[in-house]
Amino acid sequence: MSARFIIARLGSQGDGIAGAEGGEVFIPFTLPGETVTAARQKDRAALTSVLEASPLRIDPACRHFTECGGCALQHFEAEAYRQWKRERVAHALKAKGIACEVETLVPCAPHTRRRVVFSARRTEGGMLLGFVRALSSEIIPIEECPISLPVIVASLDRLRRLAGLVCATPKAFHMTVTVTASGLDVAVQDAGKLGENQRRIASNFVLAEGLARLSVDGEVIVEPRKPVVQFGSVAVAVPPGAFLQATEAAEQTMASLVGRHLSRAKKVADLFAGCGSFALRLAAKSEVYAVEGDAPALAALDRAFRFAGGLKRVTGERRDLFRRPLTFKELNGFDGLVFDPPRAGAEEQSKQIARSDVPLVAAVSCNPVTLARDLRILLDGGYQLKSVTPIDQFLWSPHVEAVALLEKPKRRR
Repeated sequence: MSARFIIARLGSQGDGIAGAEGGEVFIPFTLPGETVTAARQKDRAALTSVLEASPLRIDPACRHFTECGGCALQHFEAEAYRQWKRERVAHALKAKGIACEVETLVPCAPHTRRRVVFSARRTEGGMLLGFVRALSSEIIPIEECPISLPVIVASLDRLRRLAGLVCATPKAFHMTVTVTASGLDVAVQDAGKLGENQRRIASNFVLAEGLARLSVDGEVIVEPRKPVVQFGSVAVAVPPGAFLQATEAAEQTMASLVGRHLSRAKKVADLFAGCGSFALRLAAKSEVYAVEGDAPALAALDRAFRFAGGLKRVTGERRDLFRRPLTFKELNGFDGLVFDPPRAGAEEQSKQIARSDVPLVAAVSCNPVTLARDLRILLDGGYQLKSVTPIDQFLWSPHVEAVALLEKPKRRR
């Protein structure tokens, strides 16, 4: 049965929050100030109707909005949406007692996402390929996606056919599709063990359809062309399932902010370096020491450096920075540093950076909460926060990137 609610504010995941008997209720696809009806289950409710709409409510860009689970905020007016994302970073900093003017959000354009993770499953009615409905295991098949690069959307039918060819399980599995300079790179996870006949048929399909590569659970099945991306002037052949920033524009913005900040540094440490999106750009001016826990990513970085020309020296180390962070003594050999950890942040590594004498630090994060925690550690260690720039690359989602730039004054002797 539906009940009436008044939306007070947006939560951190983009859901509207209403006060109610028994505690707050989270209602997706609503906006502050709206009066709605929704069917409540404990602290969540499914929207049934909007009785009084916010003046900030707009028509969504996609027919699948509210169903596919990919976007949370297509109904939110663009400028208000961008301000809400900026405030997510500002609120996280404030919660840690960090006083800093957060820059204007760098926006994300539609049709720019180059890396998409689809869910797939074989059913009696055929192969499903799409996104999972929020708080559900139901796969919603999609026919459009206004966040993704057009080449991905145009390939939905052949990706669905390829999913059918590699499927060897009744369960749902994932298909990561990345746009590269060489074509689409498709990495399948948890689709089951492929038989020899499946491998042959899938390989022939990839060749016929002009895809760059097909891998299953990290194993390359067929690779007509090595998938290549550009990090500045350097071409990198990325390994299967490699991490890339979701949009090329956001990556370039982050790299530009980091590069300008570290431009005076002769020796730079790049921690959580991945395939080298920062390291290979920084190497145009600085000697770089790249540290990464994933061996294939580090190998791709190293190969790219060796085949590139005109770069300063780049060396690498495979190291789990969560279990064994670089110590402050090791860090003292550098005059610049960038770190870009996963969503969990880099608490232990930040403690070592805080104790170091590295004068220039750039912190890159996809999680405002863990970024604020790590920045608090650095500030308590003597660093000064110069700027924080939020960057949107996950359009219409609650996720936001940020680049924080810090300096540590030289100690008087």
